[in-house]
Amino acid sequence: MNSRKTPGLTEPIHVAIVDDDRGTRDGLGMLINGTSGLQCTATFPSIEAALSATCRPSPDVMLVDINLPAISGVEGAGLLKQKYPGAEIVMLTVYADDDKVFQSICNGACGYLLKDTPPVKLLDAIVEAHQGGAPMSPEIARKVVTLFQRTAQPARLEEHLAPQEVRLLQLLAEGHSYDAAADVLNVSVNTIRNYIRSVYAKLHVHSKSEAVSKALRTRIIS
Repeated sequence: MNSRKTPGLTEPIHVAIVDDDRGTRDGLGMLINGTSGLQCTATFPSIEAALSATCRPSPDVMLVDINLPAISGVEGAGLLKQKYPGAEIVMLTVYADDDKVFQSICNGACGYLLKDTPPVKLLDAIVEAHQGGAPMSPEIARKVVTLFQRTAQPARLEEHLAPQEVRLLQLLAEGHSYDAAADVLNVSVNTIRNYIRSVYAKLHVHSKSEAVSKALRTRIIS
């Protein structure tokens, strides 16, 4: 058992794991539970299972595999943030896919690690995420920097969007659901759906994550 200690913590950091591979779940759980200051309180084989469960205590950090059946980790990151707003989402992946990295971050993930990250660094990443950081494997960090450099020049797409549509994109980027966005904008959920359909057509995208990702890349929102 790993006897590594996590300094400076009075309460354990509660960690949940979402991965369809049982061996990975068990291995990560043992690693976390063998570290002072960390506690694995739940493991799930899918996003659906994590959404249908009631975690007690609520997780502080969630390690989420990106390549999951049915609901992917990319889409699931936003859903998990809605259910567990106090949790920091750290994605785990085998390959550093540019689009998935960016979409996951847009959907609320704060960190992105390759699965071959050394155990000590993974444990440090959990603490870093809990303390407000954005842990990333070096390969991932380079891709994020390159992506932002490549999209540094803003497009003029905002000229085609109505102010309410821009505001909606900002709210979605901040993790609001359609219902919550409707409350903020003081409109009905059906109006929000009309806005989002209009946004899809104007930005030439087909999903909420694509819309938010493109709006961030082109500096429509920040």
